[in-house]
Amino acid sequence: GRLLTQPPLNTLPIRSAAIQAPATAGMAMGSVPAVMGHARGHQGPPSTPPEPPHVEQPEKKSPASRMPRPTWASIGKSLIAGGIAGGLSRTAVAPLERLKILMQVQGNTRLYTSTWQGLMHMARTEGVRGMMQGNFANCVRIVPNSAVKFFCYEHLSRELVDYRRRTTGEGEMTPFLRLCAGAGAGIVAMSATYPLDMVRGRLTVQDGTASQYRGIWHAATSIVKEEGPRALFKGWVPSVIGVVPYVGLNFAVYETLKSMTMQRYGLKDERELSVGARLACGACAGTTGQTVAYPFDVARRRLQVSGWSGVKGLHPGNGGASIVYSGMMDCFTRTVREEGVGALFKGLAPNYIKVVPSIAIAFVTYEQVKDFLGVEFKIAD
Repeated sequence: GRLLTQPPLNTLPIRSAAIQAPATAGMAMGSVPAVMGHARGHQGPPSTPPEPPHVEQPEKKSPASRMPRPTWASIGKSLIAGGIAGGLSRTAVAPLERLKILMQVQGNTRLYTSTWQGLMHMARTEGVRGMMQGNFANCVRIVPNSAVKFFCYEHLSRELVDYRRRTTGEGEMTPFLRLCAGAGAGIVAMSATYPLDMVRGRLTVQDGTASQYRGIWHAATSIVKEEGPRALFKGWVPSVIGVVPYVGLNFAVYETLKSMTMQRYGLKDERELSVGARLACGACAGTTGQTVAYPFDVARRRLQVSGWSGVKGLHPGNGGASIVYSGMMDCFTRTVREEGVGALFKGLAPNYIKVVPSIAIAFVTYEQVKDFLGVEFKIAD
């Protein structure tokens, strides 16, 4: 009796499917009898499934697509930001900068034995003005130097990212690419402003109570007249060699630490980083770069004052004669032979004290001024 009252089994799926089909699926009401008729063995017109609505897919970026070019206004703002950052950071640590250079070029008879003693000696013998001696020349040098350095770093980074995107399809900066971009930017900026660095070194080292040079122009013309035009580039070779680890590691470590911090806290924009986080990243970057490149900086300073009579007071044990080096290797070998390996790190203590605030202030000021000026282009973009 139950078998007679139940409908045929082969019609259950068809009827169920026909009854449950919603009207919104695009089927007319007349399609239900057609499906049922088809189930009873009658051939009805086949029903066509509704076409899905057309959805526009987002355009995928080609791996070879280039990053947007910065405008001239953005370039100008970036240069201004770099110049302000460099001048402000150097002025903040000017006494420590001068003490570092004096300790680098002094001989075995040390007039400056420690950071505190050196600062007190300068303040007592030359006053506050003597502690800031050479800072104006340093700012004149560092403003274009920093502007060119930051601009070249961004430009080189953009080109390297474009090249990596075209070749590998990935558009992210790696620590090695940051190192290459930073080193290239440092070499370009240092070479473009090296004569100013040479003049600044002489103005910084000379005794404030008996100055041989009256200013930047007088120092530059006197050096050319007495030693020739090539003297403006004394110490350029160790500077080029040392700038690779110094500037390269500065940018590489700074950008890498920023990226790690953003990933650690889930930040999507570098502008979300606090000033304290940027200061910490900049301090670590500056310390790393300075330590690795410091012996080349000592050689540069000694070559800049090589044969100059104004530095005789820092070498009283040399019989009143000025020290003369024939080149970078001669400077390294004689310094180690006569004063020991530790002489290659003279002035490192005040350098550590100054490099943390100096580099940190430079990076933070640069980014803050760019945000204030509304620079459109950033590496993080």
